[in-house]
Amino acid sequence: MSTATVTKKDEIIQNNLDYTLFSWSKQKGIAPLAIRRAEGVYLYDYDGKKYIDFSSGLMNVNIGHGNQRVTQAVVDQMQQVSYVTPSCVTEVRGDLGKKLAEISPGNLTKTLFTVCGATAIENAIKLARLYTGRHKIIARYRAFHGASYGAMTAGGDPRKLASDSQQIPNVVHVEDPYCYRCPWSKEMSSCNRECVSHIERVIQFEGPENVAAILMEGESGSSGCIKYPPDYLKKVRALCDKYGILLIADEVMSGFGRTGTWFGVDVHGVVPDMIATAKGITAGYLPLGALIVSDKIADHFNDRPLMLGLTYSAHAVCCAAGLEVLKIYEDEKMIQNAAAMGKYVTARAEEMKQKHPSIGDFRTTGLLGCFELVKNRNTKEPMAPFNAKPDEMAVMNKVAAKIKELGMYTFVRWNYIFVAPPLCITREQIDEGLDIISKAISIADEHVN
Repeated sequence: MSTATVTKKDEIIQNNLDYTLFSWSKQKGIAPLAIRRAEGVYLYDYDGKKYIDFSSGLMNVNIGHGNQRVTQAVVDQMQQVSYVTPSCVTEVRGDLGKKLAEISPGNLTKTLFTVCGATAIENAIKLARLYTGRHKIIARYRAFHGASYGAMTAGGDPRKLASDSQQIPNVVHVEDPYCYRCPWSKEMSSCNRECVSHIERVIQFEGPENVAAILMEGESGSSGCIKYPPDYLKKVRALCDKYGILLIADEVMSGFGRTGTWFGVDVHGVVPDMIATAKGITAGYLPLGALIVSDKIADHFNDRPLMLGLTYSAHAVCCAAGLEVLKIYEDEKMIQNAAAMGKYVTARAEEMKQKHPSIGDFRTTGLLGCFELVKNRNTKEPMAPFNAKPDEMAVMNKVAAKIKELGMYTFVRWNYIFVAPPLCITREQIDEGLDIISKAISIADEHVN
């Protein structure tokens, strides 16, 4: 390529390829989007092409892109103080902590601020062990809790397998309540919740006196938006109460309106002992995580040192972004909109099922959902298997390429196409996005047998 033909976009992409590393991918042969600006539910590249963002980035830009209220809140805070050590306090730290106490369920009233979701999970695991004096953590296979060693171990996501030899000890995994592909070959209407009795057997095998916590997503996310049976989390909560085990809710992805409620656990009427969260707390505008704990756990450390800490805990500028984002959810009624649009998406997806034989299932809670594509509805053979190898992704790669070509950015993984747009989305924009997905799914339809 001659110098004369190098565009600004080419230069930006090449600098990124030459000098930065990309997550979860080979470093050659990738074609990233170069985003110049973003507004609402849309991204714009350097050629002026518009992409509808149907996964809110990584399910974090919940308020939509480019909301200048957050910009102003951040500027105002930086003009006062940007950083103080976590042993000092700022007004915004207390205000955000107070607001989280107001919106969190039950008696979850105190927050340790972290820098991201993984550090929220890491500290939840540490705190559970410190508080209970026990050491084992029970978690699900089809879950992702973050990319640090402890969080990756807690998750069962196969992205951890490359680093498998360095897992943290004393994490025990259990099967998922994956009703579309029930491990016990049951139907929800007639099963005996084997997915719960299975957990109890594991607790008994591992020794209840050794189990510090059960870690569950408030609502399943990147593992396939696997919907819990209606009483599942309540039964897990009851198991925790029975054996003196803490319940940790991972609300990194499902928190802050994504499910049509403040937190995913609110859908199920469950109060966990801790909530580990991030993403939607600042809608991705700045990095911030939070570990919200019950007053009982907090009180335990009134006369004992709390041996947890981070340099950037309660960073004032990030807290300012978080506080303003929480106000935006309320002022613009985004949580109510997420609930309403979730129902609309579900209705549209049912219509799409009639047209596309490759749609095996669609499931969503609020605006946290995905299509699951199959080669055969009767056998449920997936269009790409769990942890698919590159040669097994041929069809889904074509589907993903068509989605991008037609002007959509969204998360496509294995045989899942995610539908998790910003909570400010309108019906018209949902129609726009689903029309693109429908055209792309037509490619998969050709491979149905």
